[in-house]
Amino acid sequence: MDIRKLQKIVVSALEDIKGKDIEVINTTKLTSMFDRLVIASGDSNRQVKSLARNVQEKVREAGGEVLSTEGEESGDWVLVDLGDIIVHVMQPSVRQYYNLEELWQATPAQRRKAAEQAPPSE
Repeated sequence: MDIRKLQKIVVSALEDIKGKDIEVINTTKLTSMFDRLVIASGDSNRQVKSLARNVQEKVREAGGEVLSTEGEESGDWVLVDLGDIIVHVMQPSVRQYYNLEELWQATPAQRRKAAEQAPPSE
C-alpha cells in the first residue's frame, strides 16, 4: 500500500475516536526500519486501546497488514506496527515522559552540533 494512503488511513482512524495531538514524523532520512512515526494521545486506558484498535481495523479494511501490536494489556502506551508506519498511542503523561517527538525529530548532526555548543562541564 502507498505510504501516503496508509498515513491518511491511520490519521483518519485516530481522528475518528478523538485522538489528540496527532503528530506524523517522516523518518526516511533517520532510519531504514520504517518511513513514518505517528504519535497520538488518548485521555484514558480505554481510549488508548480503542484508538489502537480502530487503527488496526481501518488498515485491515483497506487491505493493509498489521504486523504486530504491543501494550494493549495496560493501555498506557500501545504500539501498532504497520511495517512502513509505526503508530504510538499514549496517555499524555507517558507521552510527555518519553518525548518521542524530540527523539525522532533531531537528526544526529543537529544533536552533535548542540553538544558542541554546550558549555563545558567543570
